[in-house]
Amino acid sequence: MERQLKRFSGLICFLALIFLGVSETVSAQSPNQWVNPFIGTTNYGTTNPGAVVPRGMVSVVPFNVSGKSDLNKRDKDDGWWSTPYSWDNKFFTGYSHVNLSGVGCPELGVILLMPTTGEVNASVSEYGSEMSKQVAHPGYYSTFLNKYNINTEVSATERTGISRFTFPAGKSNILLDLGNGLTNESGASVKIKNNREIEGWRMTGTFCYNDGTERPVYFVARFSKAAESFGVWKKMPKMGPEASWSATSDKFKYYNNFKAEMAGDSIGAWFTFDTQNNEQIMVEVGVSYVSIDNARLNLNHESKNFDFEATQKQAEEKWNEALSTITVKGGTDDQKAVFYTALYHMQIHPNILSDVNGQYPAMESFEIKEHKNGERYTVFSLWDTYRNLHPFLSLAFPQQQLNVVTSMIEMYEESGWLPRWELNSTETHVMEGDPAIPVIVDTWFRGIRDFDIDKAYEAMRKSASTPGAENKIRPDIDHYISHGYVPLMSEFDNSVSHALEYYIADWNLAQLAKELGHEADYDRFLKQSRGYKNYYCPEFEIIRPKLENGEFMPGFNPRQGENFEPSPGFHEGNAYQYTFCAQHDMDGMIALNGGKKSFTKKLQTIFDDGHFDMANEPDIHYPWLFNYIKGEEWRTQKELNRLMATYFKNTPDGLPGNDDTGTMSTWIVYSMMGIYPVIPGDMNYAVASPVFDEVTIKLDPNFYPGKQITIRNTGHSSKIKSIKLNGKTTKSFFINHSDLVKGGVLEIKH
Repeated sequence: MERQLKRFSGLICFLALIFLGVSETVSAQSPNQWVNPFIGTTNYGTTNPGAVVPRGMVSVVPFNVSGKSDLNKRDKDDGWWSTPYSWDNKFFTGYSHVNLSGVGCPELGVILLMPTTGEVNASVSEYGSEMSKQVAHPGYYSTFLNKYNINTEVSATERTGISRFTFPAGKSNILLDLGNGLTNESGASVKIKNNREIEGWRMTGTFCYNDGTERPVYFVARFSKAAESFGVWKKMPKMGPEASWSATSDKFKYYNNFKAEMAGDSIGAWFTFDTQNNEQIMVEVGVSYVSIDNARLNLNHESKNFDFEATQKQAEEKWNEALSTITVKGGTDDQKAVFYTALYHMQIHPNILSDVNGQYPAMESFEIKEHKNGERYTVFSLWDTYRNLHPFLSLAFPQQQLNVVTSMIEMYEESGWLPRWELNSTETHVMEGDPAIPVIVDTWFRGIRDFDIDKAYEAMRKSASTPGAENKIRPDIDHYISHGYVPLMSEFDNSVSHALEYYIADWNLAQLAKELGHEADYDRFLKQSRGYKNYYCPEFEIIRPKLENGEFMPGFNPRQGENFEPSPGFHEGNAYQYTFCAQHDMDGMIALNGGKKSFTKKLQTIFDDGHFDMANEPDIHYPWLFNYIKGEEWRTQKELNRLMATYFKNTPDGLPGNDDTGTMSTWIVYSMMGIYPVIPGDMNYAVASPVFDEVTIKLDPNFYPGKQITIRNTGHSSKIKSIKLNGKTTKSFFINHSDLVKGGVLEIKH
């Protein structure tokens, strides 16, 4: 996602990390206890420590990016606002109930619950409190509000959140703020049903400031205790002399005992209680993207009737089940924390969109559809995740990956196009290429085939061949088809990035065409996939943007794009980060770059001269490319060791940049296991040294013949001496997926 959000903010003193509660002595038999949800919550990792269950629609997240000094930082170039939570800030303003993890643009972060004491105040700058004593575990988060002497705890189910507030004696309030959040949309409605229940909706949308993605999220909230009083508020418009009001003197109108519907841009509600010291009041919130009735249905179905411990226990059990799919032996405590936290982050998105009755909003419309089998998913950051997350889901969580592909095909049936960056059944039109193609093709070749492959092929072929004027996915496809490349038409049009993504998509489509017997399509799309050679510039010995007349862009500087400046032809990178992005044709790319010796030298120079960017996706496969040069495989391990030690840590700044809905986390999980899918659509994993002595992956018997695969790291040499699968020595540094899922032992001997 947004490159500017990948900046390194420098080292921060983390002595206070001890308080997190994740450094407790834990048992290796409980992998969820190795998870540190604070990893990635600063340094623009944009993760958060909130309570969520695997693939949950709801996440209950501490919202702390609206402190007094930061009220005016809602700027699209400021990474602060792409996440509801930042470790660096201690000014708490509530718990939001629908959120994104590891993205680079602001969205969601709405339906805010905030406990206070004393008189009701609707101004976020005034009701906020400094927080302390944060504790986070999978499915649980708590913090203490210093201003009010209130302890707060939250947990979640798939479609509901539960909050438990421990109040001091006196007048205590619970605010439901619908005016604040991360979304670029405003507008909400609220109605108090009685002194224990409230319902309403909040608009969301325009992710990454793209229009046409507006959608309401509905909610029903219930309180464990009847309120003594309640009401709603509405922010008054600034007109005339009042237009000079400062951000800290917002004017609100309060309506006591108001039971009619209140609508507006900055509205909210409060419930007030007379509490005894240490009295606990709980709030359960059900959410839906379909209707208030469905939000109530979700709440009725998943609520534990204000049993906080039962909700938390269920969330912990679900995380333990998911994380126990992979077990490790050996390694340090910090390495286990990094590994299992990454595995945890990978289980957040894509997430459930459908309600308990199967209903969901259709793609690109407000029609309500019903999913008869399985669950409809959302949050498809495919430009990021096609590279590694989806192949990983196919290996370790194949049923989830089947849900992904089924959801994508449904999106095509509903809107006429496969998704590129989908959010809550809207296409955000963010990022590059045609990434749905490698996701679907890779899934099919890994043996997950319980979906309509003919419908999928129809959808993929449509985006790969429809003329640009009619093509929502590849609007610049015409010159690509006729000349083999996308020309630079304006200074910063990302043309090279577009084309390089099309090449790998077309290569995948060609492989599937051959599998399905479409020989003419195979020849066509394979030929299109080789067009990357058009960009190779002999003068610079690197790829270079090309003009419509066939000439290379004048005034080319391959370093342009460093320090987060725009780069002609490239998106979130420069020529160095994209020049080896034709890994689908390794033989051709090696030959283009002067042969094996020259290719190795040029690739190593990328690392040695500081051109490699660990914080962004285009070049994250680079360390593994040395495996394609016999005798140079040791370089892969050398670079992996350096990158893993430098950029991935058991600290809040422990990610190199945006997690990109689990993509960076997937990279470190694969790297620590010692395998990596360099080419989506190709079934060979590159092999390196695992971090752990042993890694065991449980295989799903509904999809694979083996029970489990164990990757065993033996010996003490710095270089790999042999690779054996079930006792048979391999002849290369690659293992095929079909062999791996038969189960057994992959031994990497040093």
